[in-house]
Amino acid sequence: MDGVLVIDKPQGLTSHDVVAAARRAIGDSRIGHTGTLDPLATGVLPLAIGRATRLVRFLTASDKDYVATIRFGVTTDSYDITGAETGGTGEVPPPEAIRTAVQQLTGDYLQMPPVFSAKKVDGRRAYRLAREDRPVTLTAVPVRVRAAEVLDVRGACAVVTLTCSAGFYVRSFAHSLGELTGAGACLEALQRTRSGEFGLDGALPMASLGDPERVAANLVSPARVLGGFPALTLTDRGRGHVSHGRELGPEDVTGPVAAADWTRLFDATGALVALATPGRAPGSLHPSVVLI
Repeated sequence: MDGVLVIDKPQGLTSHDVVAAARRAIGDSRIGHTGTLDPLATGVLPLAIGRATRLVRFLTASDKDYVATIRFGVTTDSYDITGAETGGTGEVPPPEAIRTAVQQLTGDYLQMPPVFSAKKVDGRRAYRLAREDRPVTLTAVPVRVRAAEVLDVRGACAVVTLTCSAGFYVRSFAHSLGELTGAGACLEALQRTRSGEFGLDGALPMASLGDPERVAANLVSPARVLGGFPALTLTDRGRGHVSHGRELGPEDVTGPVAAADWTRLFDATGALVALATPGRAPGSLHPSVVLI
């Protein structure tokens, strides 16, 4: 079985838990997720299966959409409601102040990851060091928030939609909102509604992993992913060259080579067989990720 299976992750499970359950249900150890979701979070978790695991780095790099519920008046060490409380003002900013702060956190900027995160410090996960009460020094990383909107403010909570780059921490976003408004804040709930080209409408409930027919019906073939990359069809000779990792010339494909970092290569049956990078010679391609 090769392809991408989108799971609607329930609350309380880690992404690794979902992968482990899928491996048991499907009977294939070649399964990996394409973007970690915290146990608190729910929603879209694409799993790459079989040869599609070779595409994980491309799928992980995609933008994500979230619906976040942010609670004001309290801060925690993990920046979400599951952590130990570190402060509490009991204050709720006016809706306009929340909207202004959200707009300040839109665009390109450096974001500091939470101490309780999977970032590595000297080869160890930051959250493990934090749990041992050891010092954790992290570095701010460049992120992008393409869009953010306050949908509702009710009680002590604001509901915010976000479109952000890979590697963005919504927990840090919530904490920063608290700092900007002066009220303190943490993440109370989070749902990922899109990861790259995959949305909730095509997501399979965890309970359906044991149903082979539903799994097969929801499996997205490698040929249907990464639609933003240009595509070419290989000649028979070109397919042979790909299988041996040889560079491809204009005569090995059936169309003009686009000026792109990555090009999808299909065989005559419509199967995705490789992703290629520009070759050494003008107009040539090198099959850098091979699926056959």
